Parts: sequence; C-alpha cells; structure tokens
Amino acid sequence: MTRNFLYSTAVIASVALFGLSGCGSMSKYPPAPKDVSLPLQTPEYKLGPLDNIQVFVWRAPELSSKVSIRPDGRISLPLIEDLKAAGKTPTVLAREIETILGAYMKDPLVTVIVGGFSGSFEQQVRVIGQSENPSAIPYRSGMTVLDVLIAVGGLKEFADGNAATLTRGKGEETEIFSLRLDDLIRDGRIEANVPVLPGDVILIPESKF
Repeated sequence: MTRNFLYSTAVIASVALFGLSGCGSMSKYPPAPKDVSLPLQTPEYKLGPLDNIQVFVWRAPELSSKVSIRPDGRISLPLIEDLKAAGKTPTVLAREIETILGAYMKDPLVTVIVGGFSGSFEQQVRVIGQSENPSAIPYRSGMTVLDVLIAVGGLKEFADGNAATLTRGKGEETEIFSLRLDDLIRDGRIEANVPVLPGDVILIPESKF
C-alpha cells in the first residue's frame, strides 16, 4: 500500500469514527502539540491546481499570458498546448517553458509570477465537517488553528468543537490529536490555540445534543 493510501485511510477512519456527529467532547486522542518541528528552511512554493499564474516572455508580449492551472494540473500557452505545471516551483516551470520556446525563438527569457494561491495538497490545510465553509486553504508560515477557523468562517451552530481532531502526517507516521475549538472560539481561551502544519486535516463533528 502506498503512503498516500494509508494517509487517506486514516482520515476516512476519523470521519467514520465520528460519523460527523459528535459523541461528546471527551476525546481519546492526545492534545495537539503547542510546539511543532518546522523545517530549518521554508520549502519552495509548489504550484497547485487552480493557482493563477502570469507567464511573462521577455520581448515577446504575444507569447505572454495569464492562465489558471487546470484541475488536472496542466496549462495551455501560446505555442504550448499542454504542459504540466502542478507540483513544480515557478522557477522550474519557467525553465521548462524556455526550453520549449527555444524551438521557436532564440534565447527566450521567461518569468512565472504567481497571483492567486492555492498550492499543492501537501501545502494546504483542509477542514472537514461543521465549519461554515469546509475547504482546503493554502498554508502560511506560522499559521495556527485560529487562523484556519477564521479562513473557513468559524464553527456552525451545532458543531462539537471540543470533539474536533487534527490528523497529521502520512502512512504509518499518521497521528491524530484532539482540538478544543469550542474553548478557543466560543470561550475565548487562547491557550487552546495551536500551530498547524502543511498537510494537516481538521475534522469538526456535529454535536448530538
């Protein structure tokens, strides 16, 4: 089994456990850690589906264009019908475009500028269940659970925030932690705020009561 399959299985198991319907706010999972190990260097941004990019070809405005990366991770440009963009850094994509355009012009110089950010799945934080706008949001350096909840519009009225969980890691390294979202959002207990990492999945069940 692949690591991605095992990771997806862990997330699905969490959903099945709650049925998106809380069974009380006492969690069997340990609290999410307040200190997380961040990489020594911030990884380069990798393009993802639905990112908006501007491809600028120096001294060739007819070849420059603004495009959105399609859901299949590819883009189409003048003279380039189909090119994979997702999963690459803007610099890598620019060099590949230069190589292709080299068949049509001498020494092309290309710059790829990212506008609207979505990012690859590994660079997103996903929220499932009883938030106002369940969605995947791009990770930002220093992001916390509070930042994530603001981005998705907060909790729904009948959310069981203190039964929420955070799934982190992949495959055999997957861990599940408990979150205290009611304490944080509804009671203003800022000590319940914890950092998130790229790839985290937050599950918010519905209260039975």
